[in-house]
Amino acid sequence: MMQSEGTGIENSPDIAAQPTYQAAGTNNFPIVGIGASAGGLDALEKFLSNVPIESGMAFVVVQHLAPESKSMLPELLQRATVMPVYQAQNAMQIRPNCVYVARPAKDITIRHGLLYLFKQVSRRGHNLPISLFFRALADDCQERSIGVILSGMGSDGTLGAHAIKKKSGIVAVQEPSTAKFNSMPRNAIAAGLADIVASAEELPARIIAFMQQSRGSRGESEALGAKSLQALAKIITLLREQTGNDFSLYKKNTIYRRVERRMRLHQLDSMDNYARYLRVNPQEGDMLFKELMIGVTNFFRDPPVWEHMKQKVLPELVAGYQEGRQLRAWVAGCSTGEEAYSLAITFIEMMEQEQPKGDYRLQIFATDLDEDAIAKARLGLYPQGIDANVSSARLARFFVAEEHGYRICKQVREMVIFAPQNIVMDPPFTRLDLLICRNLLIYLGPELQQELMPLFHFTLNPHGILLLGSAETIGNHTDLFSALDIKLRLYRRIETKAPLLGTNFPTRDPVSSTVKEGGVLIPLSTQAQMDQLMLENYTPTALLVNAMGDILYISGRTGKYLEPAAGKANWNVHVMAREGLRQVLGAAIKQALELNSAVVMLKNVEIDTSNGIQSIDVTVQLINTPESLQGKLLIVFTESFAPSLSPEATGKMTRRHRKLLLELQSARGEMKFMNEKMHTAQEQLTAANEELISTNEELQATNEELTTSKEEMESLNEELQSVNAELQIKVDDLSATNNDMKNLLDSTEIATIFLDCELNVRRFTPHATPLFRLISHDVGRQLSDIVTELDYPMLYADAGTVLRTQQVIDKLISTVDGRRFKVRIMPYRTVNKVADGVVITFADISLINMPEITEEKINLGPDV
Repeated sequence: MMQSEGTGIENSPDIAAQPTYQAAGTNNFPIVGIGASAGGLDALEKFLSNVPIESGMAFVVVQHLAPESKSMLPELLQRATVMPVYQAQNAMQIRPNCVYVARPAKDITIRHGLLYLFKQVSRRGHNLPISLFFRALADDCQERSIGVILSGMGSDGTLGAHAIKKKSGIVAVQEPSTAKFNSMPRNAIAAGLADIVASAEELPARIIAFMQQSRGSRGESEALGAKSLQALAKIITLLREQTGNDFSLYKKNTIYRRVERRMRLHQLDSMDNYARYLRVNPQEGDMLFKELMIGVTNFFRDPPVWEHMKQKVLPELVAGYQEGRQLRAWVAGCSTGEEAYSLAITFIEMMEQEQPKGDYRLQIFATDLDEDAIAKARLGLYPQGIDANVSSARLARFFVAEEHGYRICKQVREMVIFAPQNIVMDPPFTRLDLLICRNLLIYLGPELQQELMPLFHFTLNPHGILLLGSAETIGNHTDLFSALDIKLRLYRRIETKAPLLGTNFPTRDPVSSTVKEGGVLIPLSTQAQMDQLMLENYTPTALLVNAMGDILYISGRTGKYLEPAAGKANWNVHVMAREGLRQVLGAAIKQALELNSAVVMLKNVEIDTSNGIQSIDVTVQLINTPESLQGKLLIVFTESFAPSLSPEATGKMTRRHRKLLLELQSARGEMKFMNEKMHTAQEQLTAANEELISTNEELQATNEELTTSKEEMESLNEELQSVNAELQIKVDDLSATNNDMKNLLDSTEIATIFLDCELNVRRFTPHATPLFRLISHDVGRQLSDIVTELDYPMLYADAGTVLRTQQVIDKLISTVDGRRFKVRIMPYRTVNKVADGVVITFADISLINMPEITEEKINLGPDV
């Protein structure tokens, strides 16, 4: 038996004979990874049968197979395609227009165009061979990587599709409604990773059209030059208007590649056309935003970094606060939360290892621009594939196994606060001990990177730690940070006495007292100065405060109502309010915030001033618009028409009487506030009770539906068991029948050969081997190619005659050693009376002494 040279695979085409792809020593053709699981054979056959033989792409099929099974997938797929199909071998070179099939019990990867096989490692949970190959494919082929996810159970392929998207590759998914098992396609689509969704038959044509559009747009992009940059600026402007996020300082090449992908999906030939499409289709803005937000992360990425954090960095931070305290960390660009949770787990392990004295805690703020990613991070539920990066000990210690994956435990989850944030536009967190910003700066332009370093310096405490990605540095800001470990990208904040001039602190509600034209600050105009004068002298005195009572802005003269408190300067209205105003004002602010009231009116509030007790009206208004002032409060003071007590009248009152009067006024205000609060709470409780009743009814209905579904599933399971039992019975019957037929043929001691319609050997009995030199590997060969002991040169021709005429032929034939045989050639008919070959029997009549009988005298009928 010959083996294919260079492959070591039996009965497969010679890979060395394939036409070589025109690439000067490199594999610059697309490689398609195809993942399938349960019910995937039908989808695979439909997919490959619709791939043109000269597609210029290579295909690697990865399927979930039982480790002990012998895969017949290459033979089955060869029937569906004219492309050669190979069982994957270690270090096999991939060629275009070929199909490669992974082996059972082997993980398959790719490196420099060579396939490599590894024994599957027993992990907690399920192996994810499809995601493993997709990741390797993305790393090796970059934008030439194509991932195809077909029918299958579970979520294998989704993690790998993330990696392919990150490298600007293509992800194609079978339409779930056409898949026998739709879990794998549904998970990939739900993750927002699918570029193409179609039936298995349509996917090849869609992928080829996508690739052709890609080549056309890539050739055109080189010639656009300045025009493409103008169109890209339009797209960035439209994206800012539709999503509120500014990408103008992000790397243009990165944005351009993502825009180009969207253009290919919509088959648009220019960026101007895409800009017009984006303007009239606002939903495309959301899709492009998600395209730009694709993030690839995993638990404990770069393990040496986390080990160094555990052994050196975190213990040193804790040692810096000997009496214990809450440490603060910020993970910027956290994506779906793996990095933030990795930090929390590392901190817990460090504390268990070091056991420092004192109460130490770590509060982690994790932010990202993508709100969908933040929502997933808050859930803390991750697929089973994380066991490739998380040890079994950590899985058991910090995760809870669920049906579809692993959920982070409560202890770790409570350490992390997730929030959406634009690091370019939103204010940063401050007083940090640790800032982690990994693989975010690589997407930002050099100008923005330079602006962020002083900002990072400002957010950190003295001797705070900055951790960057493996491809990121602090640039020329060596005066702000010193390197702790260059290789691991760990830096320590340097305390500087000089102010950080030119630092751009982001804020979404900037307030400017001047107009900037041409880089020059111009003072307010005469009209603006007049407006300010009117506000100061002819409008009620007012304050703008935040929820804590800190004064943000003062309008008019406030000396009657506020006075500085003794000691350190404190610009808080609760501290500065005069006697009589302090108590009622605190209650009014609390009421406005808790009840979300628009306006709280306080009438005839008596305050103690230098001119005696005076009566004023106070209005507290919670601001909802504009957005920049949302959540702040406006406090307005106006003179009351109620009579005030003169200093002489005030003097006649004893100090105790005056104090009691003010306390009575405060108590009345608080009582009114409590009554209103109680009334509001009662209404809320009533509404909540009605909602709970409605929710309870819905839960009861849902429970009934779940009970019904459970009964249906149990019924379906019983049906499946019945079908399985019937199939087992049929298998047993077939096995028994096969044994009976074998014993029947052996007992007759008649040599029998079965031929198919091409007169190839289909089967033979052991008694045929003395007449024909047959072995098991001769099945499938032409009968005329087999050496025989019979003196019967017309055997092959007579078999063809019987096959053609369906008439029986009987003859007496002798062998070269003188033995005589009666040969009968009959048609082979199926149970449906369909001719499907020829049966030849050889009866040995050498021992029968019939000298007078000649061949012509023998009765050739059935009675012989």
